Amino acid sequence: MNKQKKEQEKRTFTTTKYHMKTIDKINFANRKVLIRVDFNVPLDDNKSVTDNTRIIAAKPTIDKVLADSGSCVLMSHLGRPKGEDDNLSLRHIVAEIEKVLGVEVQFSNQTIGTDAEQMSKALQPGQVMLLENLRFYEEEIKGDKQFAQSLAKLADAYINDAFGTAHRAHASTTTVAQFFPASKYFGFLLAKEIDAIDRVMSSGEKPVLAILGGAKVSSKITIIENILDKVDHLILGGGMSFTFAKAMGGSIGNSICEDDKQELALSILASAKEKGVHVHLPKDVVAGDTFLNDAKQQVFPIDQIPDGWEGMDAGPETIAGFAEVVSSCKTILWNGPVGVFEFSHFSKGTIALGEAIAASTKNGSFSLVGGGDSVAAVKQFEMEDQVSYVSTGGGAMLESLEGKTLPGIAAILA
Repeated sequence: MNKQKKEQEKRTFTTTKYHMKTIDKINFANRKVLIRVDFNVPLDDNKSVTDNTRIIAAKPTIDKVLADSGSCVLMSHLGRPKGEDDNLSLRHIVAEIEKVLGVEVQFSNQTIGTDAEQMSKALQPGQVMLLENLRFYEEEIKGDKQFAQSLAKLADAYINDAFGTAHRAHASTTTVAQFFPASKYFGFLLAKEIDAIDRVMSSGEKPVLAILGGAKVSSKITIIENILDKVDHLILGGGMSFTFAKAMGGSIGNSICEDDKQELALSILASAKEKGVHVHLPKDVVAGDTFLNDAKQQVFPIDQIPDGWEGMDAGPETIAGFAEVVSSCKTILWNGPVGVFEFSHFSKGTIALGEAIAASTKNGSFSLVGGGDSVAAVKQFEMEDQVSYVSTGGGAMLESLEGKTLPGIAAILA
């Protein structure tokens, strides 16, 4: 059996294994379902939700259970409380959850305990209850078995639909699954995340392109090392590109640079060449004479930036070159901006890259956007609906791209 066929069989087995654990063909009639959602949403000073994206993302899974005449016990964390903290109580988001779901949500002041158990026991088909903040208990973060068992008492099936916390071995994401050996599943959101990453990492149509941006090579090195065997093209932009430019003998002025990572940058380029991966670095940049939105601007070749200037955005030649690469690829991963997009005067490169990805997607390519800054960019520039998938999990997605098995996923498959 040749290597390609083995890899294909491996992918098929893995995908089938995941799909056996999804909820689309499960009937939850008259069952109480404990659902780990990620409702770690931003609140304003009045404790109102300012971005309900994560609540909307969980809606299909909750709707499925309710449509089956099941009931839902929702659990989530909010923020990083040190013990009980009313400012981070999930009661503040009940109204927003009700608005999104279109049903009444009963709130339990307890996360575990007699009151929570009685409320769950009284829950009728089609009803929803929400537990208080999981992280009010240090046992949650420790993955405590007794705490997880107390959560498990509230239901007779378990769904993990919180990709954003799947990389944490917490009680609600990992330990609790062992108490539902025959009734533990991936929610629709978590399954979509798994499938999206699988398309980039193994099953996507070629050519495959990874676009990595951001400030530091060091923060992306594990990802780069893992994806070199899986991509045909690699665009390296943003602040990290200056480390590569300097390593190759260029002058980068006052641009950000990890001097101790220059040898690493050269080794990445050598490894990519050996594996037949085409690496695309910026050719020119828009530089500023200070790190401010209204800084004086000038375009320089990336390896000829004078002292007193720092690269802050992709230049016109780079924008055109990157767009050409994007248009030639069928599977695209975007993780990291190619400039200081938070400054409107230095956002042109990131916007242009997003537009190129949107155009390629419209022409049939699959595009996955993940990582905090990339997701923030597509939201800021209203491109969410123009790409194939926007990941909801920053750290979880990055660890997936690094090739790690996420504890929250492994717990469902065990």
